Amino acid sequence: MSDVRESADPGQGLTAAAFAPHDHKRCRVEGLARAEAVAATEGLRLTAVRRRALEILLEAHRALGAYEVLDRLAADGFGRQPPVAYRALDFLVEHGLAHRIQRLNAYTACMNPGRRHAPLFLICRACNAVAEAGGTRVRTALEGVAAEVGFAVERASVEAVGLCPACRQAGGA
Repeated sequence: MSDVRESADPGQGLTAAAFAPHDHKRCRVEGLARAEAVAATEGLRLTAVRRRALEILLEAHRALGAYEVLDRLAADGFGRQPPVAYRALDFLVEHGLAHRIQRLNAYTACMNPGRRHAPLFLICRACNAVAEAGGTRVRTALEGVAAEVGFAVERASVEAVGLCPACRQAGGA
């Protein structure tokens, strides 16, 4: 499945929940509801372990490594074998419910599941908070450059590393 799907949202807005005070419980509940709606629409089986892995990602607005997810799954009784976490995370990424952040070798919940978007990840180097921003303009520029040499972009992930507002205010470690 492609990272980019149909949506009315042009993808320019910033989902900055990771960087701003907000009702975190509401954020988690709404994120899970969006993912469940996508799963129902696409006929995906959101098993108990897949659902819990997604909840774990939604509980933190930062990227989590597979072993962090595994530890949480194990604490919830899902077993401690690495394939448990990797299979669940691979499923979530494959179906656009989560993203893999290459820079951190970690995962974060998709804030726009089921919508056409070109995600741009803003990663705080100090606290590892991750915000998913709309990267449509960046994607358009990338596709233009690629087209000049006859290349067709199928998938792209843009990751920017810097300091979030809180870490900048704290003096930027």
